[in-house]
Formats: sequence, structure tokens, C-alpha cells
Amino acid sequence: MMTIETRSIDYDLNGGAHEGLLAIDSSNASARPVVLISHAWGGRGDVEDGYAKKLAALGYAGFALDLYGKGKRGETTEECQALMTPFMEDRAMLQERLLSTIDYVAGLPEVDENNIAIMGFCFGGLCALDVARSGRAIKGAASFHGLFAPNGLDASGDIKAKVIAFHGWDDPMATPDDVKALAEEMTARNADWQLHGYGGTMHAFTNPAANDPDFGTVYNETAANRAWAAMENFLAEIFR
Repeated sequence: MMTIETRSIDYDLNGGAHEGLLAIDSSNASARPVVLISHAWGGRGDVEDGYAKKLAALGYAGFALDLYGKGKRGETTEECQALMTPFMEDRAMLQERLLSTIDYVAGLPEVDENNIAIMGFCFGGLCALDVARSGRAIKGAASFHGLFAPNGLDASGDIKAKVIAFHGWDDPMATPDDVKALAEEMTARNADWQLHGYGGTMHAFTNPAANDPDFGTVYNETAANRAWAAMENFLAEIFR
């Protein structure tokens, strides 16, 4: 019988304290594939923790990571922007923090170090893409309504992770031109990539709390369900 258990994981990145959440089916004693969940601009919260549990129910380990540091969370637009901006301005720092987190999670006893993927939302989607851009040989990277701006670091060499992006076509934060640029970037680096575009869909379409059309963030249940079904298929493919 499946028993989903969670535990907080304290870990250190460059001398800073961070706190993630690991979710697993504790009835399985074996190491299993892991999916890291990279948070949106507000920091790790209930949404990311919920996805960790959802992944555990599928038989994987889910790890909701923490990029900002233990207890650092944003509530207002201004607070979230202040937390995210340093990482957007220093993509090398962001990449190093992401890859160090992957290295840490790969060493957890519940995790099969040869079967690792990362997914993320909004800013977290950009993080997932940046891991793929690094050339790290993980199995997959999935972006949900992510930002597509290249990082200026990794312009050559094959992308080894399979890449999937779930995108609202009316997302003002990733325009059709940005989508085309991402496709060209992935193709130039020989990635195994796919992109699912949803018409009539804006940014943050998986977030039930998103309801600000002027800002471009609106929940779309149909698109969210379609994206998650495709995500389950993607995970089954990369971890087979």
C-alpha cells in the first residue's frame, strides 16, 4: 500500500542555509527516479510542495528545492521581484546553485542518481531550461509557463537532457518571438525538445490563484490538465 511521506531537508549552498522538501512513497525501499521542482519567483511554497507529493504518488521522489535560502519568501510583487532579480542578473550564480542542488539531491539514499529530472514554473521554468543549457546529463527538464531568455553562458555543445516546455500562447512574458528563439536555440544544440502551446492561455496558467489579466497571469484549468497529462507521459518516457 502506498504511503506518501515528506520530510524537510536542510542543505548548504556556498555557506548559505536552504530548506527543501522531499516526498516519497515510503512503502518502497528502493532508490527511485527523482524530479526536482524549481519554484516561481516567490520562493518554495505550498504549490511546489504539492507537486512533490503528486510526483511521489506516481512512484518518483519529488524534491521541492529552495534557491533563495531558508525562510526567504516573497508575498508582494515587489518582494518577489527583489528575490528573483539577482538571479536574473547573474545567471552564472543561478546555474551554479541549481547544479549544486542537483548534486546534493543525487546523493540522497532514496534517489536513483542515474534518473534525475527537473521541472519548474515561471522563473522555475527558466531554471529548468538553464539546467538543460548547462549540458548536465540529467534525463529531462520541463518548463511550465517559463521564461525563455537565454543565459548567455552556454551557446555550444549538445544539450543532453530531453526538454519539454508547456506554454500559454498569450503569455506576455514569453512572446511568440521568444518561443521561436527558444526553438532555434534548442535545435542548434541538438536537443531532443518539444513544446506544447495552448491557445487562449496566459502566464501562470497552472496556478489556481492566478487571476490578473492586466498583469498577464490567469489560471486555465484545461491547459493545466493537458500540460500535466503530457508531463506524466514525458516522465514515463525519460525514466523507462
